[in-house]
Amino acid sequence: MEVTTDDVHDSKVLPNLIANASRHRAIIKAFMDGAYDSSKNYALLRGMNIKSIIKPRRNARVDRGPPERRNSVMILKTFGEKAWGRMVDYGRRWSAETAFSNAYTENTQWLEAWKT
Repeated sequence: MEVTTDDVHDSKVLPNLIANASRHRAIIKAFMDGAYDSSKNYALLRGMNIKSIIKPRRNARVDRGPPERRNSVMILKTFGEKAWGRMVDYGRRWSAETAFSNAYTENTQWLEAWKT
């Protein structure tokens, strides 16, 4: 987990998150929301041999971006969001979100003190 200020976009910290996590575990798949939907992030994950499961933005086009993204957009536009989620196993993302949420909740007092 990386704590940032509001002016830092989620996608900017992905290289650090992946680098830190890969020191402790082998990463095979990365599940991310639409905030991480960028060519740079797909390239980073591809270069590290990590399968990217990134939810495409609503206005995503099939004719642009890395092949992984174009494929994901095509599935999403053809079958819809629920079917896309089942096909790519996107529901697994929530288990990670829950773990991070619990870690944040447990450390809220420390984070509040750190902010001041």
